[in-house]
Amino acid sequence: MSMGAFDDDEHERRERKNSEVDASFDDKRTTYHGSVDYGGGESTEELLDQFEEIKSS
Repeated sequence: MSMGAFDDDEHERRERKNSEVDASFDDKRTTYHGSVDYGGGESTEELLDQFEEIKSS
């Protein structure tokens, strides 16, 4: 078998595999409960100053 023949066979095998759809899994979305807290409390100016310091380093 030449290398080109292997490539064609492998391509066809992958196409068959990718065309199959597995619908056996549960497709329910998970509902998350909780909260997100953002720390800091710096003003915009303080954050921009900090950003400039980081950029210049």
